[in-house]
Amino acid sequence: MILFRPVGTAELMLIKKSGFKRFPPRLPEQPIFYPVLNEKYAKEIAEKWNVKDTSDHKGYVTKFEVDDDYCSQFKIQTVGRSYHQELWVPADELETFNDHIIGKIIVVSEFSDN
Repeated sequence: MILFRPVGTAELMLIKKSGFKRFPPRLPEQPIFYPVLNEKYAKEIAEKWNVKDTSDHKGYVTKFEVDDDYCSQFKIQTVGRSYHQELWVPADELETFNDHIIGKIIVVSEFSDN
């Protein structure tokens, strides 16, 4: 399954530190890790939220592949328009999720208000 994850610079630096192989643990107030199913939605989040909510006003879209069989345990959630689709992965499952990433996490888009 090809997935996308909009991130800010701080999260991107942690991904880079992992060799572009893992997403960092969630913060205590973030009980769910939610990658999205399409690039259009990921770009929307990065541009509208990450750019506004980060200190450097930058947002990025990452793209990665995860084992299909593993992903099948997570229900696809539609959270707005029909293309606003996410997988909801419990935070305590993120390490196992990371273990099922195939290849590397790549950056496919960058947004900035600068």
